Order: sequence, then structure tokens, then C-alpha cells
Amino acid sequence: MIFSTGTWCRSLLGDYKEACREAFVGARERPVKASVYMAVLGGAYVCYRTNPDEVSFQTDLLETSNKLALLSPWIRSGMSDGHVQHLVKLHNQGRLRHLSLGVVSLTYVVDFDPSCSLFEAQCSTLSVPWAELPKRVLDVGFAGRWWMLDNKMKDYDINEEEFKHLPPALAATVPPSVQETERNERLHKESWKSLVVEAEEDTTAAMNSVRKEAEVTEDGKGGNA
Repeated sequence: MIFSTGTWCRSLLGDYKEACREAFVGARERPVKASVYMAVLGGAYVCYRTNPDEVSFQTDLLETSNKLALLSPWIRSGMSDGHVQHLVKLHNQGRLRHLSLGVVSLTYVVDFDPSCSLFEAQCSTLSVPWAELPKRVLDVGFAGRWWMLDNKMKDYDINEEEFKHLPPALAATVPPSVQETERNERLHKESWKSLVVEAEEDTTAAMNSVRKEAEVTEDGKGGNA
């Protein structure tokens, strides 16, 4: 028994050694192909490590809800507020589910809370088939972010209804670029500075004024003579 176990271990190590040697030789013969494989494997590992979980979705949902709560209903975005309130309602009802696929996660909605004792909730025959999962997906988590929630929270502090009745020319106004914004901020900060007049400039101006007065006086005397 010990002999057979030792033989099996040596055979296994030999197979691994041969596989590693072939992989190394293949990488030297085809470096481009090996680099592509390594990049794909590295990217998959990074996606796996940064794949968001259920706790991260609940945390992001709570943070976005608090952000909207700090704004007045008159200035918050109706689309952002409606989406977040819908998710909060489903979460309070216990109808949100999380599904991890390794490199990507899904948050979807179900019909009943797991603790519900209704016959429709407990009967496996009446459960929702997996074919309807794409219709029930509410968010997709990838690379440490929940993309649909982030997209809905874009410009969450802008109420679109306020600009609905604007003329087309004003509604299509392009926001200033980063360079223009920095220039305006710089000019605004410079406007705070007090005006400083150097002593040399004051002295030069006074001397020029005295010289002009003396010339006028001499011209007046010469005219009288």
C-alpha cells in the first residue's frame, strides 16, 4: 500500500513537471499567444477579486439613499429618486436576491420573501423559472461597481423637470470645459486680492504732476510779460 501510494505521488509529480515544461517551452516558442493568455487570466483574476457582493450592494444603496435624502425634493433628480426608492422598497420587502457568477454579480427581484408562508411562495412548481431571470435583473456588479445604480445616480442633484420648458437654444447649452472652469476660478480668486500701489509709482506720478504745474506757471508768466 505504501509502495503504491509513493508510486502514484511520483507519477503525479512527473505529470505536473512535464506539463510545466511544455507550458514554458510553448511560451518561448509563441510569446504573443502566451502574453494574451496571461493577460486574460490576470484580468479574470482581478475581476474575481473585485467582484462586488450582496453587502456592497446594500451599502451602496444606503449611501445613495442618504445622498438623495440630503437634497430638497425640488432639486433632486426624479429618475434617480424613483429608482432608489424602488430598490429600497424591494429590499424592505425582502425580495432582492444576489447571484455571483465568479467575475460578475447580479441583483434580481423575486415575488416573495423567503420567510413568506404562502403556498405560492413555498411551492417549487410555481417558482419563477430561470428563463425569466434576464427580465428580473435590477443591477449588474462588475469590477467593484454596481453599474446600473451608478448610472441612475448620474446628475442626481439636477431636477430635469426644471429645464423641461426651456427654449431649445438654452436646453442645448454645452457646459464649460475644464480649462474654462479653471480660468474662471483663477480670475475669481484674483478678484479677491486688494489693489496694491507701489511707492515708486506714487512718487513718479507726484513729480510729474508738479513738473506739469511748474511748466504751466512759467508759460503763464511768459505770456503776461
